[in-house]
Amino acid sequence: MFSFFCKTLLLHCGRRCTITTTSNYIKDFAFPIFIKCISTTTSIQHSFTVSYLINSCGLSLQSALLASKYLHFDSPKNADTVIALLKSHGFSENQISKVIRGYPRVLCSNPEKTLLPKLEFFYSKGLSSAELAKISYIYPNLLSRSLENYLIPTFNYLTDLFKSSETAAAAVKYNPCLLGHDVETYMVPSINVLQDIGVPERNILLFLSRWHRLKITNLSTFRNTVEEIKEMGISPSTSMFILAVNAKLCDRTYWESKVNIYKRWGWSEEDVLAAFCKNPLCMLTSEEKIMTVMDFLVSKMDLEPSAIAKRPDLMVLSMERRFIPRAAVFQFLLSKGLLKRKNTNLIALFKCPEKAFLQKFVNSFDEAPQLLKLYQEKLGIVKITKTAVSRKRDALIVK
Repeated sequence: MFSFFCKTLLLHCGRRCTITTTSNYIKDFAFPIFIKCISTTTSIQHSFTVSYLINSCGLSLQSALLASKYLHFDSPKNADTVIALLKSHGFSENQISKVIRGYPRVLCSNPEKTLLPKLEFFYSKGLSSAELAKISYIYPNLLSRSLENYLIPTFNYLTDLFKSSETAAAAVKYNPCLLGHDVETYMVPSINVLQDIGVPERNILLFLSRWHRLKITNLSTFRNTVEEIKEMGISPSTSMFILAVNAKLCDRTYWESKVNIYKRWGWSEEDVLAAFCKNPLCMLTSEEKIMTVMDFLVSKMDLEPSAIAKRPDLMVLSMERRFIPRAAVFQFLLSKGLLKRKNTNLIALFKCPEKAFLQKFVNSFDEAPQLLKLYQEKLGIVKITKTAVSRKRDALIVK
């Protein structure tokens, strides 16, 4: 058979040779041409796939080249049908593009037999087409999961766990990654660990509905982290325990980067750990938020870093809704001589409920109408000078 192919190839190339010289000719000339022909055909198919991903799916060249490693087709028929189906169910072009980047083989799926039943299953659980499109955008591999072997059993487990399909659906909307990992391997053992140490069910459910680290972490690592948080003195019965577990399960580099930022602002290692035990959210907020708040409180409000370390709950307050409006009122009162800086507890000013703040710093002054107007105007300002914050961060890093 192979000899026949070689003869045909030689004739096609316009060459004549005898059978006795075929072997050498194959080695020196025919076989490389054969490989080149195959390579050319593959290249053409690959080129078509890449071109389709760019022109019809909105992928960049780099994303298209990466996605083309997982699928090859020489006709757009099935892929066009898949895209049309997704569009008819409320998926935007941007959402479809994200799904294809995350799960390229969706374009090879059978639209009617594979994709549609999955969409209809989620609709039956109370998810709208817009919600399903959003979930798929966040977690593209959702559409790669087997309906019978994975999606249905997992959703049934979540329904039992959350006591109702409505609550389970709400949790999935909030955290699509709940459907992202094997229930028996990750979720159940981790939940058992939390139950064994007395974490209330409401806190476990809250954790599941908001974060995904609980079920994707190695069980041994998870158990060790839980024990570490217990040894810090945080009670498993409090919601702070769950927050602390989540924070410590972050990548080590992620954790250390936060520690280093606080250190650059004058906190010691002990300050960081003490603050973490008081409010673990100080280690879950973004690096940019940490820089923004610390720059504002230290550089603009003259608070000592050590004082902030004792009140880590300050790190999770909103710049736009809390710090900026109240600071504006405070600065006005200072400028008019109505307050003295040394007599004002700034932490209390920022931490107190709005009703108490208005009563003490707005309504108790004759200038109340002007103060209230200023306060309300600042509440509408959502501009933070991020460039200045970035420069401050760069300066601290240099130090």
